[in-house]
Amino acid sequence: MTTPLSDRNESAQRTGAARPDRPELQRVIEEIVESGFLGVSLRVRDQRGEWVGSTGKAELDGSAAPPVDAYARIGSTTKTFAAALVLRLVAEGRIGLDTRAADHLPGFDLDERITVRMLLQHTSGVFNFTGEFDDDGTLIPGVTTPYGATAEEWLDGRLESTRPEELVRLALSKPPRFEPGEKWSYANTNYVLARLMVENITGRTFPEEMRRQILGPLGLMDTILPEDSPELPAPHARGYFRYEKDGVQKTVDITRQNPSWLCTGGDMISTTEDLAVFMSALAGGRLLPPELLEEMFTPMPTGIPSMDYGLGVFVQETENGATIINHNGGVPGYAAMMSGTPDGSTILTAAVNYVDDPDLTMAAHGQEAYQKLVRAVF
Repeated sequence: MTTPLSDRNESAQRTGAARPDRPELQRVIEEIVESGFLGVSLRVRDQRGEWVGSTGKAELDGSAAPPVDAYARIGSTTKTFAAALVLRLVAEGRIGLDTRAADHLPGFDLDERITVRMLLQHTSGVFNFTGEFDDDGTLIPGVTTPYGATAEEWLDGRLESTRPEELVRLALSKPPRFEPGEKWSYANTNYVLARLMVENITGRTFPEEMRRQILGPLGLMDTILPEDSPELPAPHARGYFRYEKDGVQKTVDITRQNPSWLCTGGDMISTTEDLAVFMSALAGGRLLPPELLEEMFTPMPTGIPSMDYGLGVFVQETENGATIINHNGGVPGYAAMMSGTPDGSTILTAAVNYVDDPDLTMAAHGQEAYQKLVRAVF
């Protein structure tokens, strides 16, 4: 049985205690902006109370910092929400973690050895529809993305819609990366398959089931599954994309972008407050029974130093031996961070806006920024 949520009062968590003085946190987000990001908003909840702050710019030509209650595109942090929803169905007995995923995905000729667990854990071996790098470093392209096509191609098509089924068929038209269960390889395709599986099992759309099972009961009124809408509700910071044409650098405002090309792998919109409530509820055992929460937080090796993967979450070991459950995410112009201790006693959520570019020059900076926050908070 799933854990009841309706009797949980989140208002105390949302309001929090009076803001404690945390100059070290303000300093670290200022350092992140100095490293090249446009703006950062941070929320921390721990034994000292709740601290919220922001710095930098909400827009390129402005001077105001991002609003602390801003809506933001959260990228792959979406996957933790999706995994939690699938595990709610497991808790209800409607599907098993080791059930064949193909039984609930008719019409795709999916390898029958792939299980629900493999989808959530990224061990299915299916091709990543946003593109993969071959062993020699050659890019095997997927859908048109700002990182796997010319910048102009992506910019010209950034308001176009893509259906989940299209993404799956594109991925399955490519050879698998490895035999199911043999290795770990991060693939957005796994989570589109999970979405379609949820819809097949419940008879509801994925957004409907997400609102029914998680967003509604937790009161996450500012968390949105936009489908193919390019709009980002106000208040929000702005995201940008930079590219070169004829030797001249151009910068384009990409705040409006259709996220359907990242369907369920990275399309949701939220706030640092809603992310904090969600992470607290998840780690605190209010979404899943203990045995499934343990499954979710039990990692397998990924090859990424100190960052192994459970079911929809990374499990990180810090330099001082602490364990952190996290899933960060990014889309062009935006990034989100969501981390917490396994017991939910400390929660970090952040939203970042920046000037993106096809060379992914901000990727290394992003990891450095996250590790700075981890050291400051945990």
